[in-house]
Amino acid sequence: MKPKLFTHNFTFLILGQISSLIGNYTLKFALSMYVLEQTGSASIFAGLLALALLPTILLSPFGGILADRANRRNIMVALDTLSGLSVLIASFAMALGQDIFVIGALLIILSVLGAFESPTVQACVPQMLSGDNIVKGNAIVNQVASIASLVTPFLGSVFYTAFGIRPVFYAAVVCFFVTALLECFIRLDYKKPEQKMGISAIIKEDFSVSMHFLHREQPGIMKLLLLAAAVSLFVAGTAVVGFPYLVRTVLGLSATHYGIAESAMGVASVLGSLCVVVLAKKLRVRHLAIVFVSFGICLIPCGIAFLLPVSAFPRYLILLIMFCACQLGCSLFSTYAISIIQERTPDHLMGKVMSYVFTLSMCAQPIGQIVYGALFDQFVGSAYWVLIPSGFIVCLIGLASTGFFTKFEKQASTLVEKETI
Repeated sequence: MKPKLFTHNFTFLILGQISSLIGNYTLKFALSMYVLEQTGSASIFAGLLALALLPTILLSPFGGILADRANRRNIMVALDTLSGLSVLIASFAMALGQDIFVIGALLIILSVLGAFESPTVQACVPQMLSGDNIVKGNAIVNQVASIASLVTPFLGSVFYTAFGIRPVFYAAVVCFFVTALLECFIRLDYKKPEQKMGISAIIKEDFSVSMHFLHREQPGIMKLLLLAAAVSLFVAGTAVVGFPYLVRTVLGLSATHYGIAESAMGVASVLGSLCVVVLAKKLRVRHLAIVFVSFGICLIPCGIAFLLPVSAFPRYLILLIMFCACQLGCSLFSTYAISIIQERTPDHLMGKVMSYVFTLSMCAQPIGQIVYGALFDQFVGSAYWVLIPSGFIVCLIGLASTGFFTKFEKQASTLVEKETI
C-alpha cells in the first residue's frame, strides 16, 4: 500500500504553518508600512530587519539542539504561544509611546523564537513521512511559505489601510494562538534521554557529535550545505538586491512594474516546489548540478540585455523571464537538497543538521546582498559587468560540482543496497 502523504500529523503541521505564516508575514508587512509612515525613512526599517536577523543566525544551532533533545510538538506549541503573547504585549506597549523601540524589540523577539522553531519544523517532516513523501512534504512546506509571501502583502495593506496597526496586531495574535492549538493535535514519538546533563555539557556533546557526523560520517552533506549556501548567496545578491535596483534605478520603471515582477517570481517559487512534488520519483541528486548551471545561464542574458540597443521595457521583460526561471530553480534546488539531507541524517541529529542548513543560508544572504549592493553601485551604468561574469562563475561552480553530485548519488544508492541486504 502506498504511504499516505497527508497523514494526521502532517495535515495539522501544514494547517499550523498556514496560520502562523499568514499572521507573521502580514504583521511584518504592516509594520513596514507603519514605520515608513511614521519616520519617512526606509533605512530605519531596513536597520531594524538587519538587527532582528542576527538572533536567527546566532541561535539557530541551539534551536537544533533543542529540537533533538525535547518533544518537538511541545516546542512548536510553546514557541507559537510565546509569539502570540509577545505580539499581544507589544500591541498594548504601542499605546504607551516609543513605537519604533517597541517594534524593534518585537522583531528581535520573533526572530529569536523563529530561530528555535524553523529547525524544529524541518526536523518534524522526516519524522512524520517516509520515502518519496519526504521530498513531497518539504515541497508542500515550501509552497505554503511561498504562497503566504504572495498573499500577505495584499492582506497587510488592506488591513492596515482600513483599520490601522492595532487590529493587525490582534489578527496576528489570533493566528499564532490558532497555530498553537492546531499543533496540540500532533502526536510524535518522544523518548526522554536517560542521562541528565547540564546545559553546557549538552551543547558541547551535541555540537561534537553533529560535527563528527558532518565531517567524518557524511562529509557529502557538508559540501551540499556549502553549495546550497552558494546558491543563497548568488540569488540573494542578484535577485533580492540586483533585480529591484535594475528595474527601479537603472531602467527607471515604476513601482507597479516591480510589484508585478515580485508577484511573478513568487508564482515561480511555488511552481518550483510543485515541480519537486510532480517529479519526486524522477529527480536524482545529479540533476542538482544542472539546476546550478541553469542559474548562471539565466544571468548571462540579463547582462546581455544591457548591451543591446533596446528600450527599457524589452530589457525589463528579459530580466523578468530570466529571474523567474532563477527563482523556480532555486525553489527546486533548496527543496530537493533539504530532502536529501533529511534522508541521510539520523533522527537524533535531525534538528541540529537542519539548524546548520538554516544558519548557512541565513549567513549567505546578507553577504550576497552587501557584495552585490557594492558591485551594482560601482557599475551603475554598466550592469553587464556584474551580471555576465556572475553568470559564468555560477556556471563554472555548477560544472565543477557535477562530479560531487554523481558521487553523492552513488553513495546514497550503495547505502540503500546495504540497508536492503
